[in-house]
This record gives sequence, structure tokens and C-alpha cells, in this order.
Amino acid sequence: MVKPLRYRPLDLALVAFFIVTILYGLLFSLPEGLGVPVAPDSPWPPLRALHEWAVAEEPAHLDPPPNLVAALWFDGLFQAPVLLIIIPGLVRLRPWVRPLGLFYAGAAATNMFFYFTQTFLGPHPPPNVGYYLAFNLPWLIAPLALALRVVLARDIPRSAPATA
Repeated sequence: MVKPLRYRPLDLALVAFFIVTILYGLLFSLPEGLGVPVAPDSPWPPLRALHEWAVAEEPAHLDPPPNLVAALWFDGLFQAPVLLIIIPGLVRLRPWVRPLGLFYAGAAATNMFFYFTQTFLGPHPPPNVGYYLAFNLPWLIAPLALALRVVLARDIPRSAPATA
């Protein structure tokens, strides 16, 4: 019997964060990656709203370099769809969430490595590092927490039950 999600605080926090990640990937990252500008006159309202923040905190989004565009594509085209599969697997503690969660965590951590590299070594480092990290580190921490969760889990079956 699977313990209800409300009694698994880490899983509940991961699911909530992953829902935010899906929404962010589809509303912000994917349109930006597809060339919709982060600008005060952007045709996409979420990117219009993001403009002031980008000017102040992440100016690379105003003219994204290729590796930032690749990170944006990752968010919208890989991360969001994969999380739509991981969430039910985590909620129901399915055995297949273990390998998929590890694959996702490795890909997401790698993506954040390149994102942080562009941010800190590129021409537009963040003016407020603490604020930048508070906003962006969760996208590294959550996948790593998922990886630890599925590796150390005793409540996730190692294989699917045999059928009769």
C-alpha cells in the first residue's frame, strides 16, 4: 500500500516544485527559446512581464546567447514533458520512476551547470548574486533531491510486481 502523498513531505514538495517548473518551462522558457523577445513590447505577456526583472537581474535574457537558448529549449521541450511523466510515477511510487528520475536529474543538473557557467562567466554576470542564486538554485537542488529520493527509497519497488 502506497502511503498518501500528504504524508510524504519531500515528495509533496518535489511535486509542487515540478508543477511550477512545468508551468515556467511552457510559459516562459519555451517561448523565449523559440525567439519571442523578453521586451516591454513582447507579443507574449509573460515575457513582457519578465522584462523588468531581466534588465535588473539577468540581462543575458535580453539577447540570449546560443547556450542560453539551448537551456530554454531544454526547459520547455524536455524538462516539462518528462516531469509530466515523473509526477504521477512519484505520487504512485512506481518502479519506473527510479531510472527516469535519475536520467532526468542528471540531464537537469547538467543543464544548470551550463546555465550557471553562461551566467557567471558570460558578459552579463548577475548584479545581485544572492538574489540570482535564491531564484535559480532550486532548479539544481530539486533534481538532485529527486535523484537522492529515488536512489535511497525503500518505498519505491525495485521492479514491477509479477502478474498472474
